[in-house]
Amino acid sequence: MSAVIHPTAIIAPGAEIHPSVQIGPYAVIGEHVRIGAHTTVGAHAVIDGWTEIGEENRIFPGAAIGLESQDKKTDGSLRVVRIGDRNRIREYVTINRATKAGEATVIGNDNLLMAYVHVAHNCILHNRIVISNAVSLAGHIVVESGAVIGGMSGLHQFVHVGRNAMIGGMSRVERDVPPYMLVEGNPARVRSLNLVGLERAGLRDGQEGEAFKQLKQAYRLLYRSDLLLKEAIAEIRQISDLEHLQHLCNFLEASQGSERRGPTPGSK
Repeated sequence: MSAVIHPTAIIAPGAEIHPSVQIGPYAVIGEHVRIGAHTTVGAHAVIDGWTEIGEENRIFPGAAIGLESQDKKTDGSLRVVRIGDRNRIREYVTINRATKAGEATVIGNDNLLMAYVHVAHNCILHNRIVISNAVSLAGHIVVESGAVIGGMSGLHQFVHVGRNAMIGGMSRVERDVPPYMLVEGNPARVRSLNLVGLERAGLRDGQEGEAFKQLKQAYRLLYRSDLLLKEAIAEIRQISDLEHLQHLCNFLEASQGSERRGPTPGSK
């Protein structure tokens, strides 16, 4: 088996391309790029820098991956983009490499990045994330698994987005988004639990239904009571040792650290 490469594509001599890869017309692949099995690269896509791409990814026309970051502090040293398996990277998505030597921009597995999404330097995206059209992620953002980000939203650098959270379209997100919550607005505010996301994650059925009930209790303590945040967290930890609750509490406590943005407040 040999890779199916269109004759107009430009592949640098040092690139490592698995024999099952397909590369479309006028695509450009740099010399330090590695592409895993059964990945397809669309027409006019550009993949450069020290970029490692796993298996069964679909990279659509015009995507630009691994190019130099837009950070003025970038120094030209070895900086990496790592992309896992089974991701769909749609038309004109841009994924920049990290800023400093030894750092990486990381995309996990089974993510969908819709057209015109921008992932800046040093971002870390976990798994099963959906990012809708024209969303911009600034540098050093972390998005946990199962999150959904609505179209045309902008996220401030260093923001963390929690597991199974939902960001409504056209939101301005300047602070951390707690797990399992739905936020929306300019600036974004917590509006409710992410009910649809929790249902899709199976947290409203069977034994997992207890997790949903407890997350509702946690939501009321955080956003519908007069408790201070640290008091609400202490109360939530007393509800149960369920992993979902403990993850929520750990996220909120870490969000108050000196290098974090702080959690998004609730709506008044």
